[in-house]
Amino acid sequence: MLDRKLIEKVIDKALSNGADFAEIYVEDTYNSRISFNDSKTKQSIAGKDFGAGVRVFYGTTAIYAYTNDLSERSLLAAADAVSKAAKGGKIITSIDLTKNTFTNLHPIKIPNDSVPKSEKVDYLRRIDKAARSVSDMITQVDMNLLGKMQKIMIANSEGLWAEDSRTYTRVSANAIASKGSEKQSCSDGPGEHKGFELLHEIDPIELGEKIAKTAILMLNADYAPSGKFPVVVDNGFGGVIFHEACGHALETTSVAKGASVFADKMGKRVANPVLTAIDDGTTPNGWGSTNIDDEGMPTQKTVLIENGILKSFIVDKMGSIKTGYARTGSGRRQSYKFAPASRMRNTYIAAGTSKLEDLISSVDYGIYAKKMGGGSVMPGTGNFNFAVNEGYIIRKGKIAEPVRGASLIGNGPESIKQISMVADNLKMAPGMCGSVSGSIPANVGQPAVKIDEIIVGGRK
Repeated sequence: MLDRKLIEKVIDKALSNGADFAEIYVEDTYNSRISFNDSKTKQSIAGKDFGAGVRVFYGTTAIYAYTNDLSERSLLAAADAVSKAAKGGKIITSIDLTKNTFTNLHPIKIPNDSVPKSEKVDYLRRIDKAARSVSDMITQVDMNLLGKMQKIMIANSEGLWAEDSRTYTRVSANAIASKGSEKQSCSDGPGEHKGFELLHEIDPIELGEKIAKTAILMLNADYAPSGKFPVVVDNGFGGVIFHEACGHALETTSVAKGASVFADKMGKRVANPVLTAIDDGTTPNGWGSTNIDDEGMPTQKTVLIENGILKSFIVDKMGSIKTGYARTGSGRRQSYKFAPASRMRNTYIAAGTSKLEDLISSVDYGIYAKKMGGGSVMPGTGNFNFAVNEGYIIRKGKIAEPVRGASLIGNGPESIKQISMVADNLKMAPGMCGSVSGSIPANVGQPAVKIDEIIVGGRK
């Protein structure tokens, strides 16, 4: 993406005031987005974004600058700016860049920029028609179709030179059912590290009908009870609770500051022995997968918690320097406008041996949270509040009537101690994760889990 001599000149300039480490990150990205609502295309945008960032380390201090001008003059100016932000000791004067090659774990069949807009719009129109055909109570259907093709290059003063290409495709759809002044909605948003072939694997009619039927089901449901109950949280997006309430506390961005409840728990029991949690950047075509992280290190499968024992943090380069833990290929960033930080990739609770039916039958009276929604988390404590988008009463070991308006209120580190059963139906769900290095694609996931007791917010 850049001439080798220019890369070396930029790194030399960045090191010229005695920095311990220098790195250049170059990006060339194609983005496309079609928004479809009121049964017509509302917005269609596509464009390219390119630029570069230069980072230096002085001890445990990182300094970063970026530019969208890839000329030699602009890149050297960025390198000069970060080099003058501090003063180090020994000046490194010679860099031997070696281009690294990696096996591509995420093959792409149909690049997003090769598909006509008319084909993409037709796909969304079929979802819209399918959802509205379910009932006249479906009053609104909103959809977005996203495509991203990102090429990156990373080189640093340790001689690393690595490149990667990433392609993402995601369709999100939300159906709103209305009855008088009451409204309920249901959404779904499958996405993977794939090209347009992903949409050939997802039936738009099935997707539209599914979200419409669930929205109507919840519209006609009674309100959920409130109190402390056993809760079975089903697979897929239920993993958002672990991601938000525990996962971020396992990133060295939090650990290094001493802001994580897990900071001093390495090797200690932090969860019920039935729970194993993993962060995996190597999942083939996973939404949160890459071949290398944004610091040029091959990604890996990292066991965070094994049988309830804390085994690893999520570690980027600076996090490794500050904490002493080995890097896990987890340095990630939204774009060249952000310095990398330790971030999750495909994070999930591993499959257990029980069946979903076993979890349900073990509950005399409680809640079955089939589909979770969004929520909020206090980063320092792990206290959370997440909505249940599709819920049911469990009565005498059987799934009974649907209920709406429920939320789960708890504390992440305490809740994973309350998980006593884990099913075998692991499923992943894509989302966008926001943190210090921007918004990045990340999968959450889990099989169905039984939480022995948790506060359920309801209206009865």
